[in-house]
Amino acid sequence: MNDDYSIGALVRKLETEFISGGGTLMSKYVTNDLYSDISKIYAYLDSKHISGKTDSLGREKPFFNIVIAARNVWYRSTDIDRKDITVRATKSRDVAPAFLATMKLQEWMRRENFGAFLNDWGIDLASFCSSVVKFVEAEGKLHPIVVPWSRLIVDQVNFKANPKIETIELTEAELYQRKGYDKDMIEKLCDALSVRELTDQQKQDQKTGYIKLYEVHGLFPLSYLTGEDKDEDEYVQQMHVISFVASKEKGKFDDFTLYSGREEKDPYMLTSLLPNTDGSISLDGAVKTLFQAQWMMNDTVKSIRDQMQIASKLIFQTSDGTFAGRNVLKAIEQGDILTHKENEPLTQVANSSHDITIQQNFAQMWKQLGNEITGVSESMLGNTAPSGTAWRQVEAILQESRSLFELMTENKALYIEEMLRTFVIPYLKKQLDTTEEITATLDDSNIKRIDAMYLPKEAIKRHNQEFKKKLLEAPTDRPLTPAD
Repeated sequence: MNDDYSIGALVRKLETEFISGGGTLMSKYVTNDLYSDISKIYAYLDSKHISGKTDSLGREKPFFNIVIAARNVWYRSTDIDRKDITVRATKSRDVAPAFLATMKLQEWMRRENFGAFLNDWGIDLASFCSSVVKFVEAEGKLHPIVVPWSRLIVDQVNFKANPKIETIELTEAELYQRKGYDKDMIEKLCDALSVRELTDQQKQDQKTGYIKLYEVHGLFPLSYLTGEDKDEDEYVQQMHVISFVASKEKGKFDDFTLYSGREEKDPYMLTSLLPNTDGSISLDGAVKTLFQAQWMMNDTVKSIRDQMQIASKLIFQTSDGTFAGRNVLKAIEQGDILTHKENEPLTQVANSSHDITIQQNFAQMWKQLGNEITGVSESMLGNTAPSGTAWRQVEAILQESRSLFELMTENKALYIEEMLRTFVIPYLKKQLDTTEEITATLDDSNIKRIDAMYLPKEAIKRHNQEFKKKLLEAPTDRPLTPAD
């Protein structure tokens, strides 16, 4: 098989397109750049400017963060706890299996710390609107994982059908501990990284003890596994773990395949608080929708700050030529005596701040717009209502604001149901293959609960059968009553 059509070549191509592809045209006037949006969201959540810390004059730029408060409201308002997740029977005959499934589900959620998973998933959804979760079955256990967007290389338009690439950084010790990885290939990779030098004997990279891997999942030609050209038209679900380093030949790379093989299903799942109807990735959450408002807020606050700094300075003016090239501010601070010609005045420049109130009102306008866009009210932020505001009005505003978050919470519940159906329930079914496993799951109190559900029904059933028998055998001259 041609090396240009190998997994390594595919990964390098997709990574280059993802980082520097220029975005995806969604419509005539809309181009979304997934990589740029993710990087900008991370920056805003960390109160970092994407244009640098200082302006063109070297003055530090403040970051008046308004996105974190909105993100936190989204997180709190859409929270789902582990105790809210149960398996319910849709038919009466399925009550016992549903009860047993709930017991197994609760046991699995405790073991895998599913509550922490829900919290991580919730904060990721509140920050990005969409989140990618992953279910990995290893050594007989199913592990749920929230994959950070910073580690993913995916297609924004069609996430499900295209390959998913997850970047992983491991130490050499961690790499050798990974079961299923080719030990010989690991040794070759570590040797290649340790001896990589330039022609002047300088190290080509600054190694910090971590090795970057690419975990690739998707439908690929079977030839990626067999190496046979005849299998290029047959597509199967596969998983590959690779790494590569620059070759001595310019423009070429040495690929190292640590693992490759088929897999039963795609372990990744795209979830969203407000999903796009076309199946594309939506990042229009509490942070991205405030991009413009955050920029305007920062710009306004910086303008106010610059004015205040200028107004705090003592600036003098004079027509006396002896002051040419002198720093009057520095002279005053050092206690120097200022001398000038007779009849030549030394006056202070009128550099007081002006129009700050207008700028504050302008900033407040953008902040209010941001709250409206994200569905966040002042009461949800913990701010008290203005004096004279009726309590019922505040409650009405809160109720209206919560309606949006109820929809988001419903979407989260639907995705949890899909997780259970696709990954968790099939796994739990394999844990209930024998009577011994079922018996070990149920303790005395749980068995009593099942008895409490079934014994009354069994007693009623037997009473009805006995009544029917007496009714058929009773003489016709006296009607039979339930007391019989």
